[in-house]
Amino acid sequence: MSGRFALLGSIALRHLARRRRQTIVAVSGVAVGVGFFLAVSALMVGSQADFLRQLIDTAPHVIISDEIRSAPPQAGERAFAGGAVALRGYRPLKEARGIKDWQAILAAAEADGDAIAAPSLTGGATLRLGGQDEAIAIIGVDPAIEAQISTIADQLREGSLRNLETVQGGIIIGEELAERLGLGMGDVVAATAASGNVRTMRIAGLFKRGRAQLGPNTGYVLVREAQALLERPHVINRIGIRLSDPYEAEAFAARLEERFGYKAQSWQERSADILSLLVTRNVIMYSVVAAILLVASFGIYTVVSNSVSDKRRDIAIMRSIGFSAGDLQAVFVVEGVLLAAVGVVFGWALGTGLMALLGTLEFPVGGDVERIPMDRSPRQYAIAAGASFLAGALAAWLPARKAASVDPVEILRGST
Repeated sequence: MSGRFALLGSIALRHLARRRRQTIVAVSGVAVGVGFFLAVSALMVGSQADFLRQLIDTAPHVIISDEIRSAPPQAGERAFAGGAVALRGYRPLKEARGIKDWQAILAAAEADGDAIAAPSLTGGATLRLGGQDEAIAIIGVDPAIEAQISTIADQLREGSLRNLETVQGGIIIGEELAERLGLGMGDVVAATAASGNVRTMRIAGLFKRGRAQLGPNTGYVLVREAQALLERPHVINRIGIRLSDPYEAEAFAARLEERFGYKAQSWQERSADILSLLVTRNVIMYSVVAAILLVASFGIYTVVSNSVSDKRRDIAIMRSIGFSAGDLQAVFVVEGVLLAAVGVVFGWALGTGLMALLGTLEFPVGGDVERIPMDRSPRQYAIAAGASFLAGALAAWLPARKAASVDPVEILRGST
């Protein structure tokens, strides 16, 4: 059997060798297709992986807030449940906001797998300097724990999270907000809460500009500073949790929400609209690169089709000496696969060069210089090769069917 395959392969090689110009054109087409497939997919997949990494790492994987998804029934509704009574004009029962028994939630979160949980307090305030006011979202954190559940410490242009512990009334804000207020490191600004409470804050750090995930008007302070400013002593209304496996966040959040009742959002839920866009983006990307390989396979179709047309007499002779229709199909399919194989090798080299070139490009982002993230994993090379072999085999099989249908009697009789 192996000898028969070797014979069919040698016949295919002789066919290709006699058509060198067409063979080179077909191989070049496959190489260009594979090369650009690698470059485009490496660019798109690499940028998506980098975006997801930032999306996952910037904020906690799970955020528990002092909200509930379904409002609890009011006292009047519980008293007359199922009754034919319409209640109007009663005052709904309201509860003070804040997570009750948040220490128990922290303990449960850290006990359920390898997780780190950090309590915080959020609220609104206004920064006032001279006659200018700027609304700001205050987030009170524990710097030591916050640095473990998010990457905000890496987003600082000046200062550090630890400055919140050493600077009295320290606050970290974004560079854009600081510029609008004319503030710099160490400057003092008045912060006014919705209740009218006023505290003096000192700039202890500045976030890099363009960090949309942090919010343009966000300020980080110590938990106790936030509690004092917002006049909510000992209150926590947000718990951030970081997991060792971020893709377990949905199940982890569901377990905590079912147990404690408070709204627990995974990063997937918070970013559902973005993730759906990424799926659409991937469909478009792979459709485009698949079209590139499909166009490249037309060169293989042309070579094999011409070979079938020119070798009709040879095909008839092969049929008459015992070659089956399947053998003849195999010869021309092997031609297509060989063209694809050589094209893939050159395409890999071209794609590697294109990826190296794209990887050297630098772009200014938020005052920093960044390079395009590229995915150079073997998976991309395997996908490109597999798609090329499939396209090449299919492009060769279509004309190979004509070779199998040749009637040797008619061909040989017509040549005499």
